[in-house]
Amino acid sequence: MDLQLEGKRAIVTGGSKGIGKAIARQLAREGADVVIAARGQSDLERAARELAGETGRKVVAVVADTGNADSVNALVAHAVEALGGVDILINAAAVPGGISPARSLAEVVDEEALLDVDLKVIGYLRTARAVAPHLQANGWGRIINIGGLALYRTGRPIASLRNAGVAAISKNLADELGPHGISVVTVHPGHTRTERTDAEAERTASRHNTIGRIVDASEIADIVAFLASPRSTALNGAVLPAGGGIPGVIQY
Repeated sequence: MDLQLEGKRAIVTGGSKGIGKAIARQLAREGADVVIAARGQSDLERAARELAGETGRKVVAVVADTGNADSVNALVAHAVEALGGVDILINAAAVPGGISPARSLAEVVDEEALLDVDLKVIGYLRTARAVAPHLQANGWGRIINIGGLALYRTGRPIASLRNAGVAAISKNLADELGPHGISVVTVHPGHTRTERTDAEAERTASRHNTIGRIVDASEIADIVAFLASPRSTALNGAVLPAGGGIPGVIQY
């Protein structure tokens, strides 16, 4: 299937590592030019060189902090200048697993909880707010927000909160921006193989889904590439669990 991504222009936050990097790679393979953003300059520049070399597409590294509005606005301005515009936003900038380790009410630390929400939920809103006028001017666009399957589980209250927040803002944006030709979708990965994953994490993941193995970051990237394409018009405001199937849960 031709995803019709040739010549599209994308911003991927959290693009230096993990799922974000895998998504940037797949978009570039499909013919998109990509700006990847993260806070760590050395990892970011290394990733940009690697992805450009692999795909032959333009991959630009921009250091940015999605916790800061001025930094986000500068990121989008840089992307528009470097790529000649922007069509696609992938929000994947967040601390894997979250900052707050709290498993009970008594363990919740306000500052950790607020930082988790600021980086993942409000950070996604900041980038969407900065990108939306460009997509509206195009009359077309895609925003894909990467959440997490902690949304569906108790035991990590702040992890649940931030991923539920991602789904909530996505649906609000979908309703507002849909009439302008812009689709907004949430993807909730579960345990996913990245460069951080060890053998024990792989074994644990295989016991918590219905496919009996961990999902690879490249498989999340395949889903996101389709959602970022003109082929995905029928999906807007959708929430897609992407963890290999949650045993015993019926979602409707």
